Amino acid sequence: MITNSSVRAEPAGFDGTVTPSGRKRMHTRSKLAILAGVAMISTGLVAGATPAGATGPCGSGYSQVGSYPIPKTGPQKGTLKVYYSSRSGKNCALAYGYGATYGKATYKSVTIGLTAGTRAEHDYGNYKLYAGPIYLAAAHKCIEVSGFIGTANRVLSKVHCG
Repeated sequence: MITNSSVRAEPAGFDGTVTPSGRKRMHTRSKLAILAGVAMISTGLVAGATPAGATGPCGSGYSQVGSYPIPKTGPQKGTLKVYYSSRSGKNCALAYGYGATYGKATYKSVTIGLTAGTRAEHDYGNYKLYAGPIYLAAAHKCIEVSGFIGTANRVLSKVHCG
């Protein structure tokens, strides 16, 4: 289980957390990436276009397979996003703050596991932007994910079967 109660500011690179599998967890967001996105829009490139070789929040080769508001009904406090890499057979999940919880140190949690309940990965703490990314190898298996923002939650079963 990953426990990290520190408050994240604008991280770049390794955040000091090592996953249970021994991998160093990296955060790829930076001011440079934000500026690059603004430059793309201001130069007339299509806002939804992804340049070849672009890296998302989970790393290269991951495609988004789902985006879900937290909670399911009522005022949105966050977004649970799920990604998959067909090359590696791994799923990735993040729980982002939304509105008043984005950029404010708030309890944020994300969990990803197999629907059989045999294995799960977690990340939680008082984060400013998001919990995760967390990864789970699940080629040819179905996953379930959950996200908490404050006390609001969203739990989904059989979100993606890779």
